[in-house]
Amino acid sequence: MRSGDARCGYGCRVPRRNRPKHTGEPSTPGGHGWARSESGSDGEWLVRAISGAGTTKTYRCPGCDHEIRPGTPHVVAWPAADYGSVEDRRHWHQSCWNARARRGPSSRRW
Repeated sequence: MRSGDARCGYGCRVPRRNRPKHTGEPSTPGGHGWARSESGSDGEWLVRAISGAGTTKTYRCPGCDHEIRPGTPHVVAWPAADYGSVEDRRHWHQSCWNARARRGPSSRRW
């Protein structure tokens, strides 16, 4: 038997599980929580994915000018240089965020 192997109830070998080690450090440098850094023609951004279960308010997407209703997965983005002040954060539909280089912000208000 190899080191780390165990036996199941029927005598077969079961390899041990490798579990990831948690270091307790933030997932991104700079202490921005679960934000990732993205570069684009419009600058450097910090982007955080928001699950549908994590939303309780209605937001307006700057890409399409439609509402992002509670329960809708989306992303929050803010300029990396501004360290995410509340005034700089914008809630986007994922597809609108991905297409921001191909189209500008909408000027329509519904």
